Amino acid sequence: QVQLVESGGGLVQAEGSLRLSCAASGRTFSTVAMGWFRQAPGKDREFVAAVSWAGGSTYYADSVKGRFTISRDNAKNTVYLQMNSLEPEDTAVYYCAAGRLRRASTEVNEYNSWGQGTQVTVSS
Repeated sequence: QVQLVESGGGLVQAEGSLRLSCAASGRTFSTVAMGWFRQAPGKDREFVAAVSWAGGSTYYADSVKGRFTISRDNAKNTVYLQMNSLEPEDTAVYYCAAGRLRRASTEVNEYNSWGQGTQVTVSS
């Protein structure tokens, strides 16, 4: 399995930007898809973005499309989430996840390793 540690969360004003990072350890990082999910208080965990094992395919939730960008650097065992034009509705704990397969997925149950999460708070 892959061990994951997120960083980069914080408090930002609406229309601001943040870049989340997820550092992975384990030999399988470069062979599996990676995803970002988020969970707001009182809500279910929801898909945000995913990238395939080599970075060739990316997927985004409609709510973040055009504002967020997922990328990965397999040489550094790191996946990123660049978040621009942030809105108060983006406030949540953001989780990095490693997939079971090479292809990216929007489904929570396609991921079997999770980080501890990083808080993102967007003020209006």
